[in-house]
Amino acid sequence: MTNNEIEKRLWATADQLWANTSLKPSEFSTPVLGLIFLRYAEKRFKEAEAKLGKVGSGGRRRVKKEDYQAEGVVFLRDEARFTTLQTLPEGENIGKAINEAMKAIEEENTDLAGVLPRTYATIANSVLVELLKLLGPLDLEGDAFGKVYEYFLGKFAMAEGRKGGVFYTPISIVKLIVEIMQPYHGRIYDPACGSGGMFVQSAKFVQRHRENPATQISVFGVEKEAATVKLAKMNLAVHGLGGQIVEANTYYEDPHKASDRLGGRFDFVMANPPFNVSGIDKKRIKGDPRFRLGLPSTDNANYLWIQTFHAGLNQTGRAGFVMANSAADARGSELEIRKKMIQAGAVDVIVSVASNFFYTVTLPCTLWFLDKGKQGTPRAGQVLFIDARHIYNQIDRALRDYLPEQVEFLGNIARLYRGEKIELEAGSAELINQYDLDAGYCDVPGLCKVATLAEIEAQGWSLNPGRYVGVADRGADDFDFAEKLEALNEELEVLNAEARELEERIALNVVQLLEGVA
Repeated sequence: MTNNEIEKRLWATADQLWANTSLKPSEFSTPVLGLIFLRYAEKRFKEAEAKLGKVGSGGRRRVKKEDYQAEGVVFLRDEARFTTLQTLPEGENIGKAINEAMKAIEEENTDLAGVLPRTYATIANSVLVELLKLLGPLDLEGDAFGKVYEYFLGKFAMAEGRKGGVFYTPISIVKLIVEIMQPYHGRIYDPACGSGGMFVQSAKFVQRHRENPATQISVFGVEKEAATVKLAKMNLAVHGLGGQIVEANTYYEDPHKASDRLGGRFDFVMANPPFNVSGIDKKRIKGDPRFRLGLPSTDNANYLWIQTFHAGLNQTGRAGFVMANSAADARGSELEIRKKMIQAGAVDVIVSVASNFFYTVTLPCTLWFLDKGKQGTPRAGQVLFIDARHIYNQIDRALRDYLPEQVEFLGNIARLYRGEKIELEAGSAELINQYDLDAGYCDVPGLCKVATLAEIEAQGWSLNPGRYVGVADRGADDFDFAEKLEALNEELEVLNAEARELEERIALNVVQLLEGVA
């Protein structure tokens, strides 16, 4: 049975169990994820036990808890093991036993203190018994349990609707951000970290390049929802990662001291922030060094997030983040902030993503990539624009993602632009050949274009890839209605944003006129 088949069977069973409880998705998701965490933690514990047992044999010192933790493994006492829970008689209070197991884990692993769910007493014994039976027989290889964990995060995000988007970014979007960022080593910061997917995929990127994430990267996150902070810490632990995840409101707080007046402290910043948030109290952030490029006059936090990412980078740092399409063409004060960033040479790559990638919204989005280290390189004074709206894998009528070769291909366009060696392990050679990029980077109509600052200025400092890339050659009757509709919708977003700013300006002028008359 393939991993995908296992995931679907697991979800179908869990979904059936969920239907037999009175719990909402948000109440049921964490207990299920907690049991998946426990099952995977024991699998990794036993693997480490076998390895450390050999090291500790032959009269050498006894293996200790610290030895397990040095292997990036959660230490488990006997009563905290999944197999112990499986052997409990059905008449036992299973919920209480699982709660005690979670408590024991927290006592032995201080990084998880206060993190693990202890709400199992509210779930019927029969449901818990079925969940334990469901997860028990699985013997998935390698990181397959980690993939199941990610799969359940995504499925619960779908089940919870809009709220799910708060803690989960589709994995293929995260993979593309990491592929273009290339976080081989250094300090990684996510000020809107959700369940920690950016960190997990960064670690996998490091592993794929045959290095140990524990020694190559360190992670720092901020998340304002307490329950999501716990999900992030569980996600890191189930993948053998440590990190500093702090509960805070990034608009008003900078708990990791990401930026001060001397600059940022991180090698990489990546995030999927909430779009178009209104109601931010600008009096509270006036004078904050993160917003030294200026506070936007509009009631929209997009350019507060963009500046947060920019300010958190050190002198050679890179950032990659998801952003609303409208931000690329925003006018007024937001244009002035964007212009300063472009002129400073920080903007490096902009990618348009098709609609229907997210579980909670259907609109397309844009990926922004900043690179403060490109000054003094051939890329200084240039920005790579990629229009990837026609590149995707259609999962079903409502949802899309990227195939591995598509992620690698888009990453390879960025590598070619940077003068780096391309990667072909995921099978992107056919796409490289299809777009005539075998000999190196070149502009491809409808796909990619390297624009100069003069060309960007001529476009009113827009960062909309469609303005630069153009369209691929089409037959006379080759008309893509969905693509045209997306383009018109983007234009409408821009016009609406401009209209809102004009309304605010007119209202302000009227107030000033009335004050002058009085």
